[in-house]
Amino acid sequence: MNQEMEYGNDYRFIPATSIRSGIGTEVLPDLLCYTVQIVNICLVGSPDTEDFVLVDAGMPGSANEIISVTEERYGVNSRPKAIILTHGHFDHVGGVIELVKHWGVPVYAHSMEMPFLTGQKSYPEPDPTVEGGMVAKMSPMFPNEPIDLRNNAQSLPSDGTIPHMPGFRWIHTPGHAPGHISLFREKDRALIAGDAFVTVKQEYLYKVFTQEQEISGPPRYLTTDWKAAKQSVIKLAALKPAAAITGHGLPMSGELLTTSLEKLVNEFDQIAVPEYGKYVN
Repeated sequence: MNQEMEYGNDYRFIPATSIRSGIGTEVLPDLLCYTVQIVNICLVGSPDTEDFVLVDAGMPGSANEIISVTEERYGVNSRPKAIILTHGHFDHVGGVIELVKHWGVPVYAHSMEMPFLTGQKSYPEPDPTVEGGMVAKMSPMFPNEPIDLRNNAQSLPSDGTIPHMPGFRWIHTPGHAPGHISLFREKDRALIAGDAFVTVKQEYLYKVFTQEQEISGPPRYLTTDWKAAKQSVIKLAALKPAAAITGHGLPMSGELLTTSLEKLVNEFDQIAVPEYGKYVN
């Protein structure tokens, strides 16, 4: 079964990185954010437990690094109970096939992401014409063909629960991708936002490299529905998260997160939506 899994024909290593690559940040005792090149993965679960999960699967070619980080935190030969995907873009599934083969664990995502994870449907092509910098211009080289996880991929329960993540619920936050989800835990208001919003201007190579912290909407070159993206940010801001890990950029918490999210909601059209681009209405 595992041998049949495959990446799209356009799957390739992407030569982009940041000064945060290879660095982990413990946001909470059971919540580690780790940067792989220009994207974040999350390990959810205390270091002294065997009951933990991986959220998102990094850049193409990153599986060995993710395995190493996991074993460093949880012990040699440790493995998560599951891999949860916020969505299926290339920089969030880059190591997933190798990880599934190595760990033998299921992958969960929103039902609307299944066509992109089971070889049925390609994402819309990245838009290099959006207002933005060099990363946006590089986006035509980013893979958009579907990967095929076969029956290793499963839809998340429709009731909002997340397997092996007690206390967390998933929230549908489309716009950047049709089945994009964010994960929220009520008791401490911890948010794993995926790319619903990010804390770096992901379109600009210099800002990606330096990880200059600045709240922003989802990465412009891969966002196709800006009305839905705005509603998703409004939905997440209403949760009043105390700490947020985003798919790109540094974790943000406290008053800075509160005021930054307020600003993003109030000025979404100015901050997030590009002035032009093929997916801008």
